[in-house]
Order: sequence, then C-alpha cells, then structure tokens
Amino acid sequence: MDKIVYAFKALADSNRIRILKMLEIRPLCVCEITEILNLATSTVSKHLSILRNAEFITDEKDGKWVNYYLNTDQTNPYMRHLLPLIRTWLTADERVLNDQKKVTTVDRNTLCGI
Repeated sequence: MDKIVYAFKALADSNRIRILKMLEIRPLCVCEITEILNLATSTVSKHLSILRNAEFITDEKDGKWVNYYLNTDQTNPYMRHLLPLIRTWLTADERVLNDQKKVTTVDRNTLCGI
C-alpha cells in the first residue's frame, strides 16, 4: 500500500503534475524545467526527487546534464496504469498547454550559456 499512497502524494502538487505533462512532450533537464515553471532550481530539484521516488520519472546523465523522462518501465503496476491516465488529463488546461508550448522552444544550450 505504501507505493500507491506515495504515488498519489506525488500527484498532490500542481507543479509536479505540470512537470509530468511537460515530459510527455520530450525529456528535459533541470534548467529547462526551471525556466518553464519559473521556480528556483532547488524547488524544481525537490519536485523531481519526489516524482523519481514515486517512480513517475527516471533520469539519465547526458554529459553535463541530467535528462528526466517519464518512466516507461512496465514492472510497476501503478505507473503502468497511472501514466496513460495522466496523459488524458488536463488536455485543455491553459497553463498546461502554455507549458507544453514552451517545451518546444526552450533550449538548454541558451539557458546554460554554452
């Protein structure tokens, strides 16, 4: 029961739901998510940690960046059912649509000054 409770607690924050909806578009790094949400890096990192611990997302090191992805591992039965369901949520929400539009234009190379 602990895993399902933790999963729903992870969903109990609008910024974490926004992050999940952004990751539906493509993998993102912390600086990109920070830019879109207009939050402190430490706050975004905490949200990502909660989502990772609840098994909604995974991460992978890519050079100097860490890319965050939706968890496609089908071994967790909660994620196998919840992630497809979340994809159907908030499809007309103005804030989510605005975030998803920003995902298509945000550029980590510009943000990090490379």
